[in-house]
Amino acid sequence: MPTFDPTRNDRPSSRWRLSRASGVKRPHSPPHAGRRFGVSNADLSASVTVFLIAVPMSLGLAVAMDAPLAAGLVSAVIGGVVVGLLGGSPLQVSGPSAGLTVVTAELIQLYGWRTTCAITVGAGLLQILLGSLKAARSALAVSPAIVHGALAGIGVAIALAQLHIVLGGSPQNSALDNARALPAQFQHFSPAAPAIGILTITLLILWPRLPGRAGAALGRIPAALAAVALATAVAAFAAPHIARVDLPSWRAHVLPELPHGPAAALATAVFTVMLVASLESLLAAVAVDKLTAGRAAAPPGDSSAPSAPVVRSDLERELRAQGVANSLAGLLGGLPVSGGAVRSSANVRAGARSRAATVLHGVWVLLASLFLVTVLEWLPLAALAALVMMVGVQMVNIAHIRNVHRHREFPVYAATILGVLLAGVLKGVAIGIVVAVVLALHRLAHTRVTVSERDGRYAVTARGQLTFLAVPRLSRALGRLPDGADVTVELDGSFMDHAAYEAIQDWQTTQTALGGNIVITGRAGGRIAEPASAAHSCCRPWTPWRNHHCHSADAVGADTVVPLAAAALARETPDSPTVPSTFAAERPGAHRLLSGLSSFQRTTAPLVREELARLAAEGQRPSQLFITCADSRLVTSMITASGPGDLFTVRNVGNLVPPPETAEASGGDDSVAAAIEYAVDVLEVESITVCGHSGCGAMQALLNGAPDSPRTPLWRWLRHGSPSLRRMRSRHHSWARIAGRLPTDAVEQLCLTNVVQQLEHLRAHDSVARRVAAGTLQLHGMYFHVGEAQAYLLTEGASSGTGPDEVFLRVAPHAPPEHAAPSRSGTLHGQTAGSGPGSAPWPDSGTGPGAAPGDGHGAGSRSDPLQPASDASVGA
Repeated sequence: MPTFDPTRNDRPSSRWRLSRASGVKRPHSPPHAGRRFGVSNADLSASVTVFLIAVPMSLGLAVAMDAPLAAGLVSAVIGGVVVGLLGGSPLQVSGPSAGLTVVTAELIQLYGWRTTCAITVGAGLLQILLGSLKAARSALAVSPAIVHGALAGIGVAIALAQLHIVLGGSPQNSALDNARALPAQFQHFSPAAPAIGILTITLLILWPRLPGRAGAALGRIPAALAAVALATAVAAFAAPHIARVDLPSWRAHVLPELPHGPAAALATAVFTVMLVASLESLLAAVAVDKLTAGRAAAPPGDSSAPSAPVVRSDLERELRAQGVANSLAGLLGGLPVSGGAVRSSANVRAGARSRAATVLHGVWVLLASLFLVTVLEWLPLAALAALVMMVGVQMVNIAHIRNVHRHREFPVYAATILGVLLAGVLKGVAIGIVVAVVLALHRLAHTRVTVSERDGRYAVTARGQLTFLAVPRLSRALGRLPDGADVTVELDGSFMDHAAYEAIQDWQTTQTALGGNIVITGRAGGRIAEPASAAHSCCRPWTPWRNHHCHSADAVGADTVVPLAAAALARETPDSPTVPSTFAAERPGAHRLLSGLSSFQRTTAPLVREELARLAAEGQRPSQLFITCADSRLVTSMITASGPGDLFTVRNVGNLVPPPETAEASGGDDSVAAAIEYAVDVLEVESITVCGHSGCGAMQALLNGAPDSPRTPLWRWLRHGSPSLRRMRSRHHSWARIAGRLPTDAVEQLCLTNVVQQLEHLRAHDSVARRVAAGTLQLHGMYFHVGEAQAYLLTEGASSGTGPDEVFLRVAPHAPPEHAAPSRSGTLHGQTAGSGPGSAPWPDSGTGPGAAPGDGHGAGSRSDPLQPASDASVGA
């Protein structure tokens, strides 16, 4: 399927003026043969699934807002058809806004239903205006803590209101009143409505978790539909007199009127509806983009993730479409419309490929509201209230709370929730903004300065932002230091204004003139004030490998560096204590080595000499044992961002770890075992990493080796890789693989499997097994793709018999290792996707990348589809 970029700036405006008969396909439309609007089987199936979720949810939201029930169906039709055709997020499904439940209910109480419809029209027109002014991206600039806090507060208010209906009562006007009335509601309720509500909630929770094949088959039915349908059936027999849906005749449908009331209050109401509906829609569109991208990156064999073009949402177009939909919804007597996470995620997971699924779902809702009124009136209000209550509870997202807590934004989140519950949505958002500004100012002004002394050298640490507000505190701390002292100043912050810079610079100049040795470092310990040549270097000081392309901007090219170095050596005098010139003249192969050594002594040694002197005095205390291949393309210090003293490295051909019994039987191969014992028992490293890489020559030799190959030293060593080859060819082990794709060929498959097998060999060593059992040692598997300069971390999960065991997850830049946290067993756990047991690898079955569905490739555990899953990251 061809893909189209929906960004408005990238397509000519004339495209929108093409006639329908021109045959030119517009953005987001599916492929067709002579038709402008084609419908695939996947779209048809997805539309039915979303329709079955949208009908009970639309009725439930109308009940929650105390609005006419038909208004929910009107908004579902308009959200599906209008936004589906005009919107900038093809797979997003719009309908009655869950985020506006509390706001709409309050407006109906204050102004009545007809004026509320007029307010919805005004909010839609304002959305159209903002979309035309390209303000959609600006709306996303609001702090996520405020947005998620507002949605969470709305969710709590929804849950409190619907709990009254589940108990057979009526909700109050505000969240605070609902909370106060709950004790009395619990004392006086009939058992029928709570029983139906509890049954609905139980089914919503347990339906996706039904075990076995029957559970997998039933799981295809949406949980919302199954819960409401079964609750309706039970209520029909067990509680025939329970309150049910009462749909009025369409002839009695109420249309809007001109608003009446204070102009300022009405304007505030219009702005509130616009703000909440816009934020909810835009955030849902961004989440759908992430979900669609995740589905496109799923393994080819994963039949649950049909291929679809990855189309990034046009947020300006989506905002305009939401405005058109709200204007029409208000004019036709419907509820406010916004994009919904629940409906949208169901649409993507059901396999929708284009906007046809969204449009068709609206058509099905229209037909149902016209011809299935009798069926809809059997639905119990308690079941619909329980469904909406669960939607409100899910709006309080634990993942969001963890994120805002990790970024120290929880006060903003909590203040916004309390503000929404106590003062309303708009005032709650305003309170969140005020708290966010105060917190930012506090962080900007709060700088902690500490001074310590060790062995005659002082250490000054300034934590926080260095602005003019922090200059007095910093100057007092620096002024107490003795004249001419040796001082290291660590600036642990991301901003320094001119006043702070001048204060530090003047103090440094004075201390240096008095004989002091002043070193100013950043948070990572690297010098800030360095020579110009070092300051502009684009490479770490301790990774001066020979092909540094960052030196290509020098006056001489890379090809002239070695001859010039040799010439410089040849000009040395006989009395010079440096390398004799004959060494370079007689051994041309040493030119590259000498050039590198000279570069190190000239540029790097002055920067690391102090650190190396400290390591020489204190001894080595590495935190990791790193076992990797001897391949020259694998630069361990570079790919792990490590420096002197960080890694205890063992390199050999094929990153092999001979098992202890093999070494004892052969009477040799003790070098790797000795390094492991020394690192674990003497150095007491905290982790061991086995790192394989792409294009490994040892793995190629294992695959291509003949049984009658001569038993050279190389082949005697490679026999330790035979278990990896047998593991890959075995039908009793699932394939090790890279998340998101199959290995490119058999060599890459063996490279991945070899890492897993060598970790098993590693666990067989007594010292390793003892430390792992005690929980003081972690084992990591790693794969480095040389051509992509991309690292992958191994995750190992306990196989259930149908899923994979080993998957290598991509390490993303700047991402915390949330989904690859070390477990107690010393393995890494995370999101997995791979092949199931019994799948034959390529050497036996002849299959490879691109295997057809059903060949054993399936998806493993999944996280919340609307939550972006962070890739694992690692640092030495």
